[in-house]
Amino acid sequence: MRSPNRRCRLPAVFLCSALVAGCPAIFAQAPTPTPAPAQTPAETSEPAPAQAPAPSAEPAPSAASAPIVALPVIPASPEQLGDSLEAQKRYQAAIEAYKKVTPESADVWNKMGIAYQMMFNLDDAMRCYERSLRLNPKNARVINNLASVYDARKDLNNSERLYRKALKLEPRSAMILRNLGTNLLAQHKYKKGWELYQAALALDPNVFTETNSPRIDNPASIQERGAMNYYMAKGCIRAGQNDRAIEYLRMALNEGYTNPKKIQADSEFAVLRGNPAFEQLLAAQATPKQAGKL
Repeated sequence: MRSPNRRCRLPAVFLCSALVAGCPAIFAQAPTPTPAPAQTPAETSEPAPAQAPAPSAEPAPSAASAPIVALPVIPASPEQLGDSLEAQKRYQAAIEAYKKVTPESADVWNKMGIAYQMMFNLDDAMRCYERSLRLNPKNARVINNLASVYDARKDLNNSERLYRKALKLEPRSAMILRNLGTNLLAQHKYKKGWELYQAALALDPNVFTETNSPRIDNPASIQERGAMNYYMAKGCIRAGQNDRAIEYLRMALNEGYTNPKKIQADSEFAVLRGNPAFEQLLAAQATPKQAGKL
């Protein structure tokens, strides 16, 4: 996960609203009419004449007229309220709700950290993540979130150390592999970063589009962003997301990291040849001399 100093794309944490569960349904039942007593046949050779049933003075009860009993409404807990507010991007209100949760829990401190980070308050975000880890030191996702704060502060060495620590706890986490890969790209360790991207894609082909967890954003410098976008394009090709790959290539070109000749020479992008959007992108970016060769 990477979060910049000025822009952060951490999504809100969602939690399904609790419905009334385990409460037996109460149904209104119509009263059952009492059957008439059996008649004793007369002691005669002539059968007794059939008698029509006496009309009832009261109409038979119906389900529509039965009383309706309302189910009890269970109020939301402070944590559920905080989750709802955070989903609505009302981060400060969510934090106030989380502060009322007792007893304290590592999960709630992590949620508070995410809310603070969404408001670009890195100091309080770090404080909350560290408090969460004091309660649960081996929570890989919280370690990942704490690493993203160091990334936002451009402390790439400490963030790399924390990503690797989180990866030891969850070695098959595509999210952490992706974030560590981005961190290495920002340090110009392109080969290692690309290897981690490939490992993440092998575990989850949608790892570059997943948005249900915090992620780190683009590095600050133009060169770093260009490199990351170039390798993100490669990752999208591997995932079969060709349209997204073209958009990442467009950004990498605009940031000066690559050029049409280099893209054409890269076998990873061979699948895009003949794609009108791809060909138009290269033609628009090429110099007059290069354009004659496209």
